[in-house]
Amino acid sequence: MNDIFPLIEKAQSGDQEACAKIIEKNAALIWSIVRRFLGRGVDADDLYQLGSMGCYKAILCFDPSFNTQFSTYAVPKIAGEIKRFLRDDGIIKINRITKNNLQKIKSAKNKLENTLGREPRLSEIAQETGLDIEEIAVCENAGAADSLQRDVSGDGMTLEDILFDDTHEEITLERYALNSAVRNLPERERKVIYLRFYKGLTQQKTAEVLKISQVQVSRVERKALGILKTKIS
Repeated sequence: MNDIFPLIEKAQSGDQEACAKIIEKNAALIWSIVRRFLGRGVDADDLYQLGSMGCYKAILCFDPSFNTQFSTYAVPKIAGEIKRFLRDDGIIKINRITKNNLQKIKSAKNKLENTLGREPRLSEIAQETGLDIEEIAVCENAGAADSLQRDVSGDGMTLEDILFDDTHEEITLERYALNSAVRNLPERERKVIYLRFYKGLTQQKTAEVLKISQVQVSRVERKALGILKTKIS
C-alpha cells in the first residue's frame, strides 16, 4: 500500500481531505477492530468514531522509514483509542510490562541519539530494543499523554497548558498534532522544546546543555512556541 504514503505526507502537512481519504481507505480495518468491542454498552457508530480518531493519530505519527505498512502501525492506535474510552473513564493505566518497555525504549533512544547525533528512527529503536514496531507504537501511545502533561521544573505549566485552553474539545487529537509539530520544528527550536518540556529542564540547565546563554534559550523558546501555536491553531 505504498500508494498511501503520498496521502500521508499531505495529511501531515495539514491537508484534511487527504486525511479523510486515508481514514476512508482504512474503514474496513477500523470496523474489524470495532467488532472486538461490541456488546459493551457503546453504540457501534460511536466506537467507529473513536477508531477513526485512533487512525487519525496514526496518520500524524507515521513515518515511512518504519519499514511497515501503515495499517500494521495503525492497529494498536485504533484499538488503544477505543480501550481508553472503555476503561476507567479514559484514564490510562500503564501496566508493569509497558512501563519496563517504555524504559527500554527511552534508554535505546538516548543511546542512539548519542551514537547517531540525531533523533533515531523507529526502525532503529526496534532493532536496538528487540521490540516489534507494533509493541513500540503501543508503548509510546500509552506514555505520550504523561510527558505532555508534566509540570515543567516547578513552573506549574505544561506544554499543553501553554498551547491549549482548558475548554479545547479535541485535546486528545491535539496532543498528537502537537507531537507532529514539534518534530517538524527547526533543529535548535526542537532541541529547546525537547529539553524544556519533555525532559523538564529549567532554562538555565537547558542553556548549559546547549552551551548557549539563558537569554538565548528564552528567545528560542518563545520563537518555537509561536511556531507551534501557528501550526496547531
